[in-house]
Amino acid sequence: MTADRRRPDHRSDQRNNQWNEQRNDHRSGHRSEHPGDRRTVRAGDLRHVVTHLITPLLMCVGMGLAYLGAFADPAPHHLPVAVVGTGTHAQVLAQTINDKAHGELEARTVPDRATAVGQLKDQEIFGAYLAAGNRAHGANATGRTTASPGGSDPQRGPELLVATAGSDTSATVVQKVFTPLAAQQGAPLKVTDVAPPAAHDPTGQGVFFLLVALSIGSYASVAVIGGAGAVLPMRFRAALAIGTSFVVSILGSLFAGPVFHLVDHGLWGLWGMAWLYSAGILLIGTGLHTFLKRWTTLGVMVLFVMLNFTSAGGVFRPEMQNGFFAALHSFWNGAGFVEGTRSHVYFDGHGLAGHVWTLVVWLLVGLLTTGVAALVEKRRRAVEAEAVANAGAVAAAAVAATMPERAPGHAPGLPAERAGAEEEMEEAVGV
Repeated sequence: MTADRRRPDHRSDQRNNQWNEQRNDHRSGHRSEHPGDRRTVRAGDLRHVVTHLITPLLMCVGMGLAYLGAFADPAPHHLPVAVVGTGTHAQVLAQTINDKAHGELEARTVPDRATAVGQLKDQEIFGAYLAAGNRAHGANATGRTTASPGGSDPQRGPELLVATAGSDTSATVVQKVFTPLAAQQGAPLKVTDVAPPAAHDPTGQGVFFLLVALSIGSYASVAVIGGAGAVLPMRFRAALAIGTSFVVSILGSLFAGPVFHLVDHGLWGLWGMAWLYSAGILLIGTGLHTFLKRWTTLGVMVLFVMLNFTSAGGVFRPEMQNGFFAALHSFWNGAGFVEGTRSHVYFDGHGLAGHVWTLVVWLLVGLLTTGVAALVEKRRRAVEAEAVANAGAVAAAAVAATMPERAPGHAPGLPAERAGAEEEMEEAVGV
């Protein structure tokens, strides 16, 4: 072996050493990177996240209290029903029902079948029972009674009259009450629906789910108009709210009519009530944004989801709920839309004016809210402008020799305001 071969290759060893050093530095860099990341987590960042978690947790509590409080244990409370007939038997039967119901039902007597049908269509009662062999079975729409040849009463089985378009759940409760009475007479109970819902909405609850769609489209738009549009004057935001309500109401009408056929007539009237309903929500939410800021989404959810859906009467009528939600049903805007649509489509407009006025009042409240918000914002701008002018004068006098004047058009804090608006919209979209 020659001397050249025995001599070590110093250049090769040098290259290997450099490669090993680079690999070790790379590994050590990876090891030091992760501890550094953990050390960069600041208490302020964690507090920021935890603060934003308050909103969804409050929504969880509110939704649980509202929905379970309204729907968890439904039971009739003074649900009005009728026994058809004028004789002693009808009066005794009505009194017996009242005695056994313990306040769940309020039974009365009506003279004939036509009167019972009229009260069902006026939603004064939610069920009318005709016992077997009752002479009132033969009453037609004009209140006249037809008798069999020879003057004998028609012998017919027991019959229950209901109006499921008003409330399918109430009709079911009434049927459960009178089915045992019919069984005591040894005959099956015939159920007659004098006001059925549309063919494509057999339960009659499609109007309620239309309410849900209108509500979400309306209150979710509030975060965009109030957040991203906060730099606009209130009159422009109010105009955007009204324009958005037109779009939402048109979409709702398309869902109710040509898309899902929830109603088979009266679509223009439904659109009008949908616009009143949506405009009220958008104007109220836009006005409240001036005061609630990033809590606006939670505020409108309380008003137009938690308290609204639960008191609208779409699933259970107020006679099937506790006193709190039954009281809200008398003036809340969701109830105005649901009951107004039912009255317009199924019950010949009975009580429609009152429901429309409910929606109009909520719209006026929205206009009032945006008006007050506009005045408050104007006052805030005046106060802020005065404060900025005073602070600028003092600062200019103190540091005029050493600090150049700030260039105009750069409003301090604008990036933070935009970031807050973006966070608010992201929260609304997430909800």
